[in-house]
Amino acid sequence: MMGQAELVGFAVGVLIALVTAPVGVSGAVFLLPVQLSLLNVPSPAVTPTNLLFNVVAGPGALARHHRQGTLTGPLTRLLIAGTLPGVIVGALIRVFAVPGPTVFRVLVGLLLLPLGLWLCARTLRPVRAHNDPPSTRFITTLALAVGAVGGVYGIGGGSILGPILVGRGMPVAQVAPAALVSTFLTSVVGAATYAALSLTTSGDIAPIWSIGLTCGLGGLIGGYLGARLQPRLPDAALRLMLGLLATALASLYLLQAIH
Repeated sequence: MMGQAELVGFAVGVLIALVTAPVGVSGAVFLLPVQLSLLNVPSPAVTPTNLLFNVVAGPGALARHHRQGTLTGPLTRLLIAGTLPGVIVGALIRVFAVPGPTVFRVLVGLLLLPLGLWLCARTLRPVRAHNDPPSTRFITTLALAVGAVGGVYGIGGGSILGPILVGRGMPVAQVAPAALVSTFLTSVVGAATYAALSLTTSGDIAPIWSIGLTCGLGGLIGGYLGARLQPRLPDAALRLMLGLLATALASLYLLQAIH
């Protein structure tokens, strides 16, 4: 039977994934402060627990995108090529260097706040000029950096990849499935890396299985429903949603860092 923390985690997983999946975000980046503040998951274990959420929750949205035939493509391959090696590097940094969460929150907040506001403003008052699509080198380098961040803090990376790529002129319908595939595979590799490190490294770095699994089951349901909603939403609405999510996340992290 699920305890109170697991029930809360399940409900939060459904809600977060339902809102974030249409724009290619797994929701782990929003689940991170919930685990730390509400579910009281200890800091060393929160990273692999968040990765476990992505592993369990990911197939829901991916199954829906697979039925729509939108999973494969050049962008998906570029993101995977960058995030997979990046998450291994990030896991090593997390275990051996243990950077503080405050620095992470400040950096993510300062990155996403202007980007989210800009996306909202550009969607509400569109301009005629369009940005050129980002280069292959830019996408791969960005994916490598985001993969490393995901390995350190247990986030999928879609919350960072999505706003940047969409802001550079790529359509949400193209970015969302590629970001979700990248998030899922990165989380699998990241979780496996932490499992291997736990065999040779002292300290408790194993995930809180009950929290990760129940949150993930909620995310599995919410992600499938969210991916099903995506084709019914206009691109402008998806862009605005992504901008609002980025702004809300940045504000939340900056407030937590201040306090």
